[in-house]
Amino acid sequence: MTGPFTNMALDNRALTTLASILIYLVLSLDVCCAVQSDIDCLKSVKESLEDPLNYLGSTWNFDNQTEGFICKFTGIQCWHPDESKVLSITLPDMGLKGRFPRGIQNCTSMTSLDLSSNELNGSIPSDISKIIGFVVILDLSSNNLSGQIPVDLANCSFLNDIKLDNNQLTGQIPPQIGLLGRLKTFNVANNRLTGPVPNFINASIPAESYANNAGLCGDPLTRCEGSSKKPRTGIIVGAAVGGVTLGAVFVILCTFFYLRKISRMKKKEEDPEGNKWAKSIKGSKTIQLSMFDKSASKMRLSDLMKATNNFSKSNIIGSASTGTFYKAVLDDGTSLMVKRLQNTQHSEKEFVSEMDTLGKVKHRNLVPLLGFCMAKKERLLVYKDMPNGTLHDKLHSVSEGEKTLEWPMRLKIGLGAAKGFAWLHHNCNPRIIHRNISSKCILLDVEFEPKISDFGLARLMNPIDTHLSTFVNGEFGDFGYVAPEYARTLMATPKGDVYSFGVVLLELVTGERPTSVTKAPETFKGNLVEWISNLSGESKLQDAIDHSLSGKGYDTEIFQVLKVACRCVLSAPKERPTMFEVYQFLRAIGERYHFTTEDDILMMPSESDDVGHQLDELIVAQ
Repeated sequence: MTGPFTNMALDNRALTTLASILIYLVLSLDVCCAVQSDIDCLKSVKESLEDPLNYLGSTWNFDNQTEGFICKFTGIQCWHPDESKVLSITLPDMGLKGRFPRGIQNCTSMTSLDLSSNELNGSIPSDISKIIGFVVILDLSSNNLSGQIPVDLANCSFLNDIKLDNNQLTGQIPPQIGLLGRLKTFNVANNRLTGPVPNFINASIPAESYANNAGLCGDPLTRCEGSSKKPRTGIIVGAAVGGVTLGAVFVILCTFFYLRKISRMKKKEEDPEGNKWAKSIKGSKTIQLSMFDKSASKMRLSDLMKATNNFSKSNIIGSASTGTFYKAVLDDGTSLMVKRLQNTQHSEKEFVSEMDTLGKVKHRNLVPLLGFCMAKKERLLVYKDMPNGTLHDKLHSVSEGEKTLEWPMRLKIGLGAAKGFAWLHHNCNPRIIHRNISSKCILLDVEFEPKISDFGLARLMNPIDTHLSTFVNGEFGDFGYVAPEYARTLMATPKGDVYSFGVVLLELVTGERPTSVTKAPETFKGNLVEWISNLSGESKLQDAIDHSLSGKGYDTEIFQVLKVACRCVLSAPKERPTMFEVYQFLRAIGERYHFTTEDDILMMPSESDDVGHQLDELIVAQ
């Protein structure tokens, strides 16, 4: 992921909240209905388009009703290979004929549509936003489309890229399109358009994107007729009024931020321990905890208050976008972790239902969820304690005199974590996309067995705090771990998890942080993935390996894991392995250590058993 993200104040999130809620609702649709609608969507596309070259006829077979069968269709990418929910339709240069297929509106979770270089004719539907409301990339270039660009296109508020070049479009470009806040690419070259070009609020469109439209004018093209070189009185007055307005806005903003700073300081003085929220529920002594572990079924909220010193700051052992972890020690000496969730959007009934589901999600490499508690608006989760902290701390916060992790231990942690994530993706029912994988969410027990935390929590959070919407606000996951396609789609996918885990593997091999590289030249300002990419292009990947690991008899294994990590962080999601494949690769690399037994091995009969051959191919390909 390149480019900085800017944190936005809560008070300024109102403009993005509605959009975030809309995306959240799309992902929250009933799966069965969504699956059937997507199947109907593709049936309609096939029926409405002529396919003289038989590209669709050869693979789009609707007689097969196995789970996820449409995901194997030419040009179709699904959210998950075993679930018929369409993520993108990519059908360029296939000789397809006909009008724009309206049936696409039934692919309700689609984020990308590419019908370029075909022979589509007619006009772009005037209600296009009802058909592709959540599409991020739209490519209709190099067809025979005619008529005007519909004004309604400006209502497709998630669009990042619009390509309409090389058609027969006429009329003016609707100026409202310039208000699309996420738009970065807009190309209408080689049409028959006229009039002024839009003034884009967040994009700089080059002149080439308007080429061969003789009737277009305005910046960056020639000045439109009737525009005077001398500023008119109205313009001068307008500029003066604008200047005064901007000055007033500046003063208001300065006052606002000053008052808010004073407010924060006052709150800090009133609540030095940061646990005012805990004091507000302290009187709820009779509230019982709902525990999945029968041995602790009689625990009460008052027991947690005492065990965490009323959730004192001194008991905080970690934090994430979903909430804050506190150390809890019971009277009998038992150590636990208590997580205070951020505000959730669910009712108590829905929250209990979700907790019942997560309480049943059990795996050796997941942090056990022991129970939960609801007190007023607070939601507390109780986990088993992980005495060795996070992988992040063991790699990047080593105290002076403390030994760094040796390679066999790093490989054990990587393999165990991969097994846990693969189980969430492929074996868990329901399947879970983590959405915020980092070395901070991988905890270590007393034997350094990795345990994954925060799984399944994203869907519990309030829309303005979920990963789904916080990307809009510049807070999507931890810096350095976010898959590059999230900038276009704003959607979490299994391959996005694979990218994030690839960064964790890079941390294990290099010992570097994901956002900065100490071994890189001072002139290098990129992140860990970009540094690895540069070294790979120069055939210097060996230089990336942690010096403390080199020359100890593990060099071959370390380099193999580095190659697997490189495959995970490829920019194209389709080129990344699945999480199950990552697990199998690592298991093959670490086979001599006997980290896993036959009982531990994930069974995925649909995958190839020739892991060694796949690993050899992967390494050669890199």
